[in-house]
Amino acid sequence: MSTLSDLVLAQGRSTAEDVDWLHMLVADGQLLADLAFADIVVWVPNESGSFVAVAHARPSSAATLFYRDFVGQNIKVEWRQQVTEAFETAKIVDTTAPDWYEETPTRVRAIPVLRRLSSAGAQVAEVPVAVLTRHTNLSEARTPSRQEITFNDCANDLFDMIASGDFPDLGAPTGPRRGAPRASDGLIRLDADGITTFASPNALSAFNRMGFADELEGESLAEVTTGLLTGMAVVDESLPLVVTGRAPWRTDIEARGVTVSLRAIPIRNRGQRTGAIVLSRDVTELRHQERELITKDATIREIHHRVKNNLQTVASLLRIQARRTHSDTAREALTQAMRRVAAIAVVHDTLSEGLSQIVDFDAVFERVLLLTVEVASAHNTTVHPKSSGSFGTLPSAYATPLALVLTELVTNAVEHGLAGREGEVSIEAHRSSETLTVLVRDTGAGLPEGKVGSGLGTQIVRTLIQGELGGTIDWHTMMGSGTEVTIEIPLRFMQEG
Repeated sequence: MSTLSDLVLAQGRSTAEDVDWLHMLVADGQLLADLAFADIVVWVPNESGSFVAVAHARPSSAATLFYRDFVGQNIKVEWRQQVTEAFETAKIVDTTAPDWYEETPTRVRAIPVLRRLSSAGAQVAEVPVAVLTRHTNLSEARTPSRQEITFNDCANDLFDMIASGDFPDLGAPTGPRRGAPRASDGLIRLDADGITTFASPNALSAFNRMGFADELEGESLAEVTTGLLTGMAVVDESLPLVVTGRAPWRTDIEARGVTVSLRAIPIRNRGQRTGAIVLSRDVTELRHQERELITKDATIREIHHRVKNNLQTVASLLRIQARRTHSDTAREALTQAMRRVAAIAVVHDTLSEGLSQIVDFDAVFERVLLLTVEVASAHNTTVHPKSSGSFGTLPSAYATPLALVLTELVTNAVEHGLAGREGEVSIEAHRSSETLTVLVRDTGAGLPEGKVGSGLGTQIVRTLIQGELGGTIDWHTMMGSGTEVTIEIPLRFMQEG
């Protein structure tokens, strides 16, 4: 299915600014559907003068009318005139009689979506960017509860603001924090002075758990919150603006070990603030999990940092031992071991710098490639390393063996292929959706065709590629001179691992 941006731009009548506005509106589509107890559909005009649905939200507070998405479909004939009128007049248009959808009586309201040009000014775009329709199921009509009446009033206030360009609010946060409150989690209605005129049972329960024992209605939410936070050393500076409903922001309050997330939506009429909706949600468990994850991430990074330090110490000890060894064979073995340990240390150093266990292997490889300079100097070789393509990101479990493999291959190319001469070592990485292919070429003496070294380095490379990475490796001599090594690693195998 196409994304919202693709669908909107494909109609040929919307700008990038219109798309951004619709993204913000659609982000609150579920809130609108829950408050209105109705399906919400967003329509954008196309070049043929009709409309195409680009978003559809179903209510979690009532039964949906539409079991199949309208997204990507042209508007139905029975709604086209009403939606066209709302678009052309930039006014809300209600049906005068019940509309029937598959033998179900419904009420349809068409709301023009006007885009505010800037957060500071009151100017709006000359024509609506879309039309939002609310489809209410009348077959379940009954005497509504006070909560249902309040929710509907809140929905109607938001629809009026959508039609005047006051909602969504350009000053609102760009993205919801995990655990953002929904209408069903708890809703508080404030008047212009910040006095609570309605509090849903879930909202009242959340405040009760924080230590407030009375009724919220008739109380100043700011004063109630201040009482709960008395004695707190640190308080979010945005809290006063949220609990008074003056700014469309989000914040958390914590008392008695309970954390409640609050989101304020100021209600405006012709630019004047007349009240606010404050959504609340008990996010105690979610925030506890987040803190645990942060602690675990910090611990893992510290472990990687210490492992890196220990490996560097081991590499230094091997280097010292190699310098004090009189046997050339022993010195060479210790030097190779030192380089292998250093290659592993590079991966752990990279992991210690990030929060995830995913490695940007291009950065790792750049540091591994620097080892070739040291190898070349030890063998009176002038080497010109070249790299192209991109490895992309790799899980840590695969970054370490691949770093070791490339260290071995580049080292072999310098030590054996280019020993005592000047030449080039090139590494090419090609990544598709299914395979990572790496080519290591040198312009050295080359291998006899069909023969591969039998040393420890070759054994290490085969074991890591075939055993740990589930890939294949092939050595062959290029036309003219030099050796080419081809590695193929299946990405599907890596993801399953």
